[in-house]
Amino acid sequence: MTAPASLIESLGQTGKFVHEFLRDPNVTGAVAPSSPFLARTVAEWIDWPNTNVLLEWGPGTGSFTAEILKHKPDDCCYLAMEINAEMADVFHRRFPDADICLESVANVEHVCKDECIEEVDCIVSGLPWAVFSDEMQTEFMEAMMKVLRRGGQFTTFAYIHGLVVPAGQRFRRKLNRYFSEVSRSRIVWPNIPPAFVYRCRR
Repeated sequence: MTAPASLIESLGQTGKFVHEFLRDPNVTGAVAPSSPFLARTVAEWIDWPNTNVLLEWGPGTGSFTAEILKHKPDDCCYLAMEINAEMADVFHRRFPDADICLESVANVEHVCKDECIEEVDCIVSGLPWAVFSDEMQTEFMEAMMKVLRRGGQFTTFAYIHGLVVPAGQRFRRKLNRYFSEVSRSRIVWPNIPPAFVYRCRR
């Protein structure tokens, strides 16, 4: 009996995550792609009618991307930023019509200038914030503030164990400093590991 193509694809993506996590957990902070349940939780918060430019940071193999592309208006500019070349290659094969650049999010201002993007309405992040150092968290937040418009949205996820680890707690405090509104979704249990979504507005 032959396994369904969707199952084979899912196993292949999980294998890629495990390989990249073992190679560099500071770049790939997960051992499995995010579940469709978590992706829907991310996408359902976005204020789509007021989103003309959306950046996705660290899309990996595109778990969030599929949901984003399903919901975004046709005239919404979408750009993904991924630092891992192998993940970007998988992403490109899966979403050949979606724009992705191989670049660190620390250089987002430069990327936006190259793409003639004056300001960003929404940033969706799949970055492993809880494994970043204090300096890296601050560097990426400062870079975000250079392009995200006033009233713009930022959404990212965290695993529930991130609530108790120092880097995860530090990240939450940073969110409160950088954003005027910070809320948290329900826990998405059918995810490996269980996770929740931070919803922030500048």
